[in-house]
This record gives sequence, structure tokens and C-alpha cells, in this order.
Amino acid sequence: MFVKSASASALFAGPFALATLSAPDGPAFPALVTADAQVVDLRAAFGDESLSVRALLETWDTAAEQLTALAGDSAPERRPLADFRVHAPVEPRQVFQSGANYRQHVIDLHVAHRAPDDDRSEEERRAEAAEIMDRRATEDLPYVFIGLPSAITGPYDDVVLPSWAGKPDWELELVAVIGRPAHQVSVEEALSHVAGYTIANDLTDRATVFRRDMPQIGTDWLRSKNAPGFTPLGPWIVPAGSIANTDDMRLVLKLNGETMQDESTKDMIFDVARMVSYASQTARLLPGDLVLTGSPAGNGMHWGRLLRDGDVMDGSITGLGAQRTRCVAETS
Repeated sequence: MFVKSASASALFAGPFALATLSAPDGPAFPALVTADAQVVDLRAAFGDESLSVRALLETWDTAAEQLTALAGDSAPERRPLADFRVHAPVEPRQVFQSGANYRQHVIDLHVAHRAPDDDRSEEERRAEAAEIMDRRATEDLPYVFIGLPSAITGPYDDVVLPSWAGKPDWELELVAVIGRPAHQVSVEEALSHVAGYTIANDLTDRATVFRRDMPQIGTDWLRSKNAPGFTPLGPWIVPAGSIANTDDMRLVLKLNGETMQDESTKDMIFDVARMVSYASQTARLLPGDLVLTGSPAGNGMHWGRLLRDGDVMDGSITGLGAQRTRCVAETS
């Protein structure tokens, strides 16, 4: 999809963002997008025809200064954003996904999955769940697992719903994009390894989350989350310095124009710094890697309405812009 129109104030926070774009019939290239919806081809600006957004992130400490200067310099040739197709902003080597990280969402799940012999009132069960969440925030660890880069698609691309997916669902998420390698970093230093932030819709087929043939194994994230195109990403990476406070960003997902998710990151159990730090305790996070931080209440299972052919999802996060994807049933 090409961006047909965009309000400068609605694009993103700060003076510029990083994107991967292409002209009609042309190759994808790394771009600087300005707040007034103009594009600078970074291959020419950096004198490197093989340049990618991930390569820029690998030298983020110096590249960020050059990009800031480019954004304020009118000399480089600029073209309107509307002339280009917007792709996923980066090709990561690793994708770290997380679950059960929004307090109200997990409380809702706790209440919804009442045991048959539990005759307590909803208020009592909510109070119990709230106590568990508060204890978890102080005593427990985030829940992080691995996704596949091959599931990523662009922020305006159609999402193909596989024929085997019985209950496809949406999950809008804030994503931290790594800019400096991170291994066993503390919570206090974690954010210094984050280059910027973007948006992901981490689609999940609820029907295949749990293995029916071997329930003792538990969750099957490969099948339920990693079909091609199940992770619409972008539209761009907004530098961390342009985001004043990741602890109060509003996530809104609309399905066919109706608001389904509308929550602040204030509801997170584990904030961005704790998520990045935790993932780094085991893995070595690399420039361009993604750390998805979980989805708030309002998924399709909550509403009793899963994704269908023709559905249109609009997802936005404060300061990061918006994505729009249309669901298309798989054809044989």
C-alpha cells in the first residue's frame, strides 16, 4: 500500500522516523521520513547503495546524530511520502514476544476461565486476580518466547488468514527496537540499548495455542503465531529520544471502525526496561531485534468476535503512527 495522505501531526512524535520504502517497481530502501511527510533516500545520503535500516541500527550511536542532522537539513533531495510503498521498517534477526503483560487483560482472563466448582462472585474473583497480578509484578518474571521474522509483513499489507486457523485474533503491541547489543543488562541500563519504538499486531490463532494431542507440552506458539504475515509491523521506527514516556502510551485497535482495544501502557505489569533486561539475561539481543511487550485487554476472545475475511484492522500507538491491514481468507 502507498500512503495516499497523512497529517503531519499524526505521523509520529519527533522530527523524523526510520522507514523501509519502495517506489513502484523499485527495490526497498532505507529512508528518513520527516514530520511533514517528506522522504530522504538514505542510500544516497550515506553513500551506500547496500544500506538497510538494520545496518543503520548496527551503528546507531553515530547514525542517530547523522540522521538528526539530515532531518534539519533541507539540502538532501526529498520526495513526498505518498509516492512510496511502506514496508515493515526493519528485518530483525530475532523476535522476542511476550504474553500476559497487561494487568486488566490477565484479570479478565482469570475471571473468564472460572472453574466449574467456583461459585464465588465476579467481584471476589477479580479481587483475587488483582492480588495475584500485584504479587507477580514484584516477585515474578516476564513471560517471553520466540517469534519468527518470516511472520512479519508491512503495516498496510493484507493479512492472509490460513484455512486451518479456526480462531484468528488480534493483539496490538508496543515494540522496542534494539540499537546496541544487549546481554545480561540491568533494568537500569536496558533502555540505553533501545534505538526506538514501533507497532506490531501480533496475530494469534486461539484454536491452536494449546496442543490437543499432547496437552502436557503446553503452548504451541509456532503454529498459533507464526504464519506468514501474522505480524504486521510499522509503519516506522520512531527514535527513543522522541518518545517522552513509554509508561503512558495509548494503544488503540479498531475492527471495521469499532474500537476493540483502548488501553495505556500504564497497565503493563512489566515495563519496557524490565522486558528488555529479562530477554537479555538469556539471549544476546542484536541491533534490529524486536522486543514485543504484550497486548492489552480487548482481544477477539474477550468480545466473542474473531477475525474474518474482509475485516479491516486499524492500530495506533501514541507517537508511533498507525497501521491498517485487511484480512483475506486463504484460497486454495
